[in-house]
Amino acid sequence: MRMKTGLTGIAASLMTLWGAGMAFAQDQKLEIVGRPENGLMGFQPAATELARDIHWLDHFILIIIAGITLLVTALLLYVAFRFNEKRNKVPATFTHNSPLEVAWTIVPIVILVFIGAFSLPVLFKQQEIPKGEVNIKVTGNQWYWGYEYTDEAVGLEAFLMDKDKLVENGYAESDYLLVADQAVVVPVNKVVVMTVTGSDVIHSWTVPAFGVKQDAVPGRLAHLWFKADREGIYFGQCSELCGKDHAYMPITVKVVSQEAYDTWLAKAKVDHAL
Repeated sequence: MRMKTGLTGIAASLMTLWGAGMAFAQDQKLEIVGRPENGLMGFQPAATELARDIHWLDHFILIIIAGITLLVTALLLYVAFRFNEKRNKVPATFTHNSPLEVAWTIVPIVILVFIGAFSLPVLFKQQEIPKGEVNIKVTGNQWYWGYEYTDEAVGLEAFLMDKDKLVENGYAESDYLLVADQAVVVPVNKVVVMTVTGSDVIHSWTVPAFGVKQDAVPGRLAHLWFKADREGIYFGQCSELCGKDHAYMPITVKVVSQEAYDTWLAKAKVDHAL
């Protein structure tokens, strides 16, 4: 009986190691999507519907603003040319132009209402929090992040990864200041709801590729949500000045398959149990 129990224990240990190895292998295959690139402009690749909406809205408003800028510039040039001293020896004496004043009051209102008709639905989508399939409490601390998977009794503390550990963990040395030693692991195509707060001063949890940014205010609970539709490794930063090491509390999120997530979660329940 003891021999059977011993063999069972050995088999369980081997399965645990195999599962950990599979999780490690999965991490190594993950593409780093949310890495800033030198010399490039624009947004990081969108990995959520929220981010795609923000990118679209930004481009949409940029077109409107560019049109207004060109119109105003053209009017300024016309006025400078048409009414300069050489062409307009005797200046006009009128002080009002009612049709023009009505136009430059009504037209901006129409433009703002038009922009609002497209921007408010994007805002509401961000602020209307759906039911989470994965629920995580995020706590900003000076100067690290704490994560609690509230449905799973798993807790992590994420600090800046040491520079000499980057390569052995599958990152490049240039990723220093982007990588946390503990990543937030979430499954792909699942709604993740985060409850965000702070323990000392105001921090801000931000991942650009997800289109999310939420201040972590001590004594208050705020929420954000995202549904990543692309596996990969994504980076973020604390985006609220919070003290001398503000620049050294990065955010790393790994979006993995459901199978890899289940494997990671089983190991995390042992290594990071609350």
